[in-house]
Amino acid sequence: MTAPTAGAAPSRPRRRARTGEAPKPPWAPFPLVEVLILTGIVFVGIGLFMGAGAGRTVIGFGLAVICVASLEVAIREHITGFRSHSMLLALLPTAISVATAWFAADLSALVRLGIGLAVYILSFLALREVFRRRSGGLSFRA
Repeated sequence: MTAPTAGAAPSRPRRRARTGEAPKPPWAPFPLVEVLILTGIVFVGIGLFMGAGAGRTVIGFGLAVICVASLEVAIREHITGFRSHSMLLALLPTAISVATAWFAADLSALVRLGIGLAVYILSFLALREVFRRRSGGLSFRA
């Protein structure tokens, strides 16, 4: 084990993330996320020219594909400490909890709003802490 040199200070994490530092997906050379987003855009475009019933379904499918691909990128960047997506990622457990409260229980809108707000705040704080640990102490990174 070598002793640290006197002039070398520990490197501080930078607020500005470089594009070259972006985490690579397991399928790295193949642009899967880009292909999925393009596929979603094509489905949305096709759905716009279809009739009302089937068109809405195709548009919904296209938007779902775009959301899943974008969510994968946000999770990968957040977990590796590349960029913080705490606010965006906190929406997922919030949407699940509000949807569950909507369908599973006969609750008032104010109670559902309270549940959603509590889940969002707790999720945001937990996700920000995960990012802080992975990024070397930063709470956000652009």
